[in-house]
Amino acid sequence: MTRAGAAHPQALLRGTRLALGLMAVLLGACATFKAPGGLPPATPQTAASSPTGDAVPTSIALKLEAPDALTALLQNNLDLSRLARTPSSDALSDFELRRIEASTPSQVRALLETEGYFSSTVTMRRDTEREVVVHVDPGPRTTVQQLRFEFQGDLERQATLGDVEARSTVATLRALWPMGLGAAFRNARWTDGKSALLAKLRAEGYAAASWAGTAADIDATAHAAHLTLVLDSGPRYRMGNLRIEGLALHDPATVQNLTGFKAGSPATEAVLLDYQERLIRTGLYDRVSVTLDTDQADPAGTPVIVRLQEAPLQQATTGVGISANTGPRVSLEHTHRRVFGERATLRNKFELGRLRQAWEGELSSHAQPDLYRNLVGGAFERLVASDDSDVVRSARVRLGRTRETTTQERYTFVQLERTDRRTATTLNGITGLSLNHHGVWRRVDSVVLPTQGQSLSLQTGLGVARGDEGQGPYGRLQARINLWQPLGGQWFGHARFEAGQVFVRNNLAVPQTQLFRVGGDDSVRGYAYRSLGPTVDGSVGGGRVMTTASLEVARPVSDALPTVWWALFADAGQAANRWRDATPVWGAGVGVRWRSPVGPLSVDWAWGEATRRSRLHLSVGIAF
Repeated sequence: MTRAGAAHPQALLRGTRLALGLMAVLLGACATFKAPGGLPPATPQTAASSPTGDAVPTSIALKLEAPDALTALLQNNLDLSRLARTPSSDALSDFELRRIEASTPSQVRALLETEGYFSSTVTMRRDTEREVVVHVDPGPRTTVQQLRFEFQGDLERQATLGDVEARSTVATLRALWPMGLGAAFRNARWTDGKSALLAKLRAEGYAAASWAGTAADIDATAHAAHLTLVLDSGPRYRMGNLRIEGLALHDPATVQNLTGFKAGSPATEAVLLDYQERLIRTGLYDRVSVTLDTDQADPAGTPVIVRLQEAPLQQATTGVGISANTGPRVSLEHTHRRVFGERATLRNKFELGRLRQAWEGELSSHAQPDLYRNLVGGAFERLVASDDSDVVRSARVRLGRTRETTTQERYTFVQLERTDRRTATTLNGITGLSLNHHGVWRRVDSVVLPTQGQSLSLQTGLGVARGDEGQGPYGRLQARINLWQPLGGQWFGHARFEAGQVFVRNNLAVPQTQLFRVGGDDSVRGYAYRSLGPTVDGSVGGGRVMTTASLEVARPVSDALPTVWWALFADAGQAANRWRDATPVWGAGVGVRWRSPVGPLSVDWAWGEATRRSRLHLSVGIAF
C-alpha cells in the first residue's frame, strides 16, 4: 500500500532512467559544439574515454607556437599546460578534457591582454593523437599614446605657489611612472606603478594620499592606450607631540632626546624610520614602533606614537666560539642599562682564548638632546702569535663623545695607552697619549645587508709617544672605502680599498696599537690574522704604512634559497715601514654567505699566494 502523494518505486525508476538519457543527449550536444579557434570534436583517437564517460587516465603533450617572450607566461598559466604536466596516471573525464581544450583560446587571449596584446589570433590543432598544438599570433602591441597626469591636494597647491620641495616631489613622481608616451602597455606595470607612486607620496609625509581617479582606455583597433591618473595628496602631516607607551625602567627624556627632528617638521617615512633605528641602537629597548596618529584632526601637529618594550635592566651573556683569526674562545658580557639609577649604561666584556685574552669596559650616558653620548672606557688585551714567537700586551683608557645616526658616526676621544711587545730577542714598552677622531659616512640601501651604495671610514689621530728610543710627536691617518653595486642577473659586487700611514720620525717608536698589520677575515683572506707586516728579528711586527684591497661577486644559490649566497673573491695587501717595501701579496677563494637578520654570516675558503696554503675564514656582519 502507498500513501497518497508518494511516488511509486517503479515510476521513480522510470523517471531516473529518463533523466539520465536526457543528460546524455545534452552532453553529446555540448561535445559537438566548436568554439571559435578551437579544436574539432574529439574522436576515440583524440581523447581517452570509456563507454560510460567515467574518468580515465589521460596523457597529452602541449606544443606552444608563440614568441619566446610570451612562452613562459602561457606555459605557467594555461590550464592545458598544467594538464600536460600532470602525471598520466591521474584520471580526467573525457568531458573535462574537451572543456579545457575549448577554453584554451580565450585563456590565451586574456593572458596576452595583460601584456598589451589586444588583437591576438589563436588557433589549435592536433599534430598527433596525443599532441595539441596552440599557435599564437599576438598581433601589434598596444602602446601608450596619451598620458594625463594630474595632482590635487596640498602638494598641487604648494607646487603652484612655487614651493621648491613640492615641485621636486611632483617631478620625482612623474619620473617614477613606469609607462610614459610610447611605452608598451602592461597590466602589471599599470597596477604596480600606481602602488609605487602612492607609497612614495605617503612616505613623503602625505599619509592620506589616494587616487582620485585612474583609467586605462584601450583602443584595440589603433593599438593605443589612453591613461588618466589623478593623484590626491591630501594634507601633508607634520610632527606633533610624542605619545610614549611602555616605559617603566627609563624616563621619557631619553626617548625625547633621540627624536632628531623638531615639532612642525614634515612627518616623512625616512624621518620616522631613522628615529626608530636610533631607539633600537641604544640597546635599551627590545622592541620599538614609531607611527603617526593620522586620525588626529589637525595634520599640522600630528602626534607621534612611540611604543616600546624595554630590555631587562641587567643582562649577562656567556658564549663559546671559534674565530679563524684568534682560535677558540669563551666570553662573558654584562650590561647594566641604568647604573647607579642614572641615565647611563655600563658594559663589560671578558674574552679568554688561546691566542687572545681581553677585557673591555665602557660607561656611557644615554643620548643628549644633540644625539651625543659622553663616555669613559678602558681595555686590556693580550695577543699571542700562533707559534708563541710574538706577544703584544696593551692597555688603554679613553674619554670622549660619540654621535651615531643611520648615515653617520662620529667619535672623538682622548686616549692614554701602554703597549709591551715581547719577541724571542726583544722586549719593548711604549706609552702614548693621543687625540683621535673617527668618522663613518654611508649611503647604502641597508645598514645590515647592503647591496647598493658606498661608505667611507676615516680615522685621524695626533699624539705623543715615549719609549726606549726617546719621545716625540706622531700622526696617524687611516681610510677605508666600501662600494656595493648590483651587477644584473642576480649578481652583486663589492669592492673595498683601505690605506693607512703613521707619520713619525724614523728613530721614534709608537704604541703597537697605532701601527698596522694585515691579514684575516676583513683584511686579506688566505692569511692568518695580523700575520702580514715587517719582519724584525724573525717576528712580524706592526708597520707604519698599510694598504689592502678586495673584489667580490656574489649571487643567491637558488631561487628556493634567496638568503644563501655563494661568492668569488680576491684580496691583496701588505703592511710595511715604507711604501716601497709594501709589496702586496694576494689571496683568492670561494665562500658562502647566509644573509641573516643581524647581518651576513660568511664562511670563506681562501688560498694564500705567498704561503702557498689555504685557510678557512669565518666572520659575521659588515665592517664599515
